[in-house]
Amino acid sequence: METTTRLRPVRGRRSPRAVAAAVCVVLGLGLIGGAVTGSWLTGDSSAEPGAHTTYTTGRALWHNVPVDTLFPRTLKGDGAGPGGADRMWTRVAVAPDGDCAPALDPLLLRTLGPVGCLRLVRATYTDATTSAVTTVGLIFTEADSDGMRALNTRFTEQHLDRRSDLMPRAYAVEGTPAASFGDRQRASWTVHVLTDVPVVVFAVSGFADGREVTGPQSVADAMAAGATTAPAQAGLGHEAKGIADRVERGLRGTVAGLTEKPR
Repeated sequence: METTTRLRPVRGRRSPRAVAAAVCVVLGLGLIGGAVTGSWLTGDSSAEPGAHTTYTTGRALWHNVPVDTLFPRTLKGDGAGPGGADRMWTRVAVAPDGDCAPALDPLLLRTLGPVGCLRLVRATYTDATTSAVTTVGLIFTEADSDGMRALNTRFTEQHLDRRSDLMPRAYAVEGTPAASFGDRQRASWTVHVLTDVPVVVFAVSGFADGREVTGPQSVADAMAAGATTAPAQAGLGHEAKGIADRVERGLRGTVAGLTEKPR
């Protein structure tokens, strides 16, 4: 709820010239402040009021488009499985939009701190056999393009996407195949910092039967040639990557459609 502060009455009379000068100062500060705010929100130092950039549009998608657009009821993964096998995923749960803290381990939350967390949306999918479950999430940040590029560089150079202490959390819902999908069931994950829109995409997969995984692997490791761990053999790296890639692709397509200039 917005709160306002009542202005105190000014005592005494001021000359018309003093009043005019004060008005000019206030208007000038307002214009400067508005320009700075617009630049920060869009990541464009030359941004004009009302400009539709990929950053302003992308940042607002979490409440401006239907949930079925962000997280389709079904996702088709042609060639997305091990050995190029086809995959099909069905959405089984959508989490209410909210803050990042409940969905991210503390260290990951701190690592993403420089870009801020405006809003988080998540959904959980299962494969056609209901033997694997995957939570995919979109973190809408408060950062400009420089901030997102800096975070992406850090993740890339320091290989942060391979650290198990930076795994996102699963979203479990009773009465679904993901009912037993908790922290100990996480098997493979991916975290991707985008730079064309202010969004971080993540996905984390596990077994639907609730079995605990003692050695979770990042997508890169679980999909590596010759990997023989349980997550790798079960194709859970492919599950996380396949779903994350398709949700990310849909996000970019939606932003492009909304920012495309009319011919």
